[in-house]
Amino acid sequence: MNPQYSKNIYQQVSRRKLLGFGAASGSLLIASALLKPRISKAFQAIRIPSLPAGYTPPSEHPFDPMVLLREFDYGTVKYEQGKKVREFEVTAKSSPLQLNSVITFISWNLNDRVPGPTFRAKEGERIRIVFHNEGGHSHSMHFHGTHPVDMDGIEPIRHGKTMVYEFDAEPFGVHPYHCHIAPVTRHISKGLYGLLIVDPPEGRVPADEMVMVMGGFDINNDHQNELYAFNGIPNYYRDHPIPVYQNQLIRLYLLNMIEFDPAVTFHIHANMFQIFPTGRTLKSSAESDVITMGTAERHILEFSYKYPGQYMFHPHQDDIAERGCMGFFDVLPV
Repeated sequence: MNPQYSKNIYQQVSRRKLLGFGAASGSLLIASALLKPRISKAFQAIRIPSLPAGYTPPSEHPFDPMVLLREFDYGTVKYEQGKKVREFEVTAKSSPLQLNSVITFISWNLNDRVPGPTFRAKEGERIRIVFHNEGGHSHSMHFHGTHPVDMDGIEPIRHGKTMVYEFDAEPFGVHPYHCHIAPVTRHISKGLYGLLIVDPPEGRVPADEMVMVMGGFDINNDHQNELYAFNGIPNYYRDHPIPVYQNQLIRLYLLNMIEFDPAVTFHIHANMFQIFPTGRTLKSSAESDVITMGTAERHILEFSYKYPGQYMFHPHQDDIAERGCMGFFDVLPV
């Protein structure tokens, strides 16, 4: 994989997927060099920094948390009877995940990553999830949001079987998905979770968009988390700060999927953020520098940094932060 981060991101999303989504969404932050005919000047104004020279994707992990951070899966676009359909392929697997230099965790995952893919569609579009279970156990995919009962994802899909979940993307907002097979806490804590972002028809203002999912790891199967992480790997963004540009709007899709802890907070240093609860509003409802979330609670947070430098973010349950749920934004001057 090319170590230049901006190129990594662009290579991860196909031209067909981007054009299928359309320029109305605030999510299209891809450089104009790839899609000049279809990207507006407003979207060209958003820049994604490259990672520092010498950064290489982690060979010990099946995925790169830096790519995962800004990667959105728009599916394969089809038109059926005049309606746009976004089709996604998802495979449940079981594979080792190197959490640190001494601990290897056997994850249950979707498409070889924890969290799973960040699916994205516009409100009203049809979504089709083709779910293949190769995980060795019965699993399912339960989506938050609105859908018919037969698409609710509580029925077990046995190993080796396939299930097609199909429903309209509604309402707009940020919706978690996860396995719903008992014991649900175990299936979630092993890694079977992710995000579905449903954009409002009118889109949102352009921003540097990124996804952070907070997760815990019960290493000893004692219903307690020994390690925690943003986007799957403990301390990754502490050791590899996230580059952002000074005075540029950041839109953070934040989800708490930590089991066994009743609630956690999210705090950024030396700044304030605007809060869009569950992503269900187009206007901020509050401003803070810390927010509390129960399991499966999620929000959109918007902020920008006035001054260059490296600024920490973490839960204010400091024991959780010190066991892996910690990172930095590296604010680059413009």
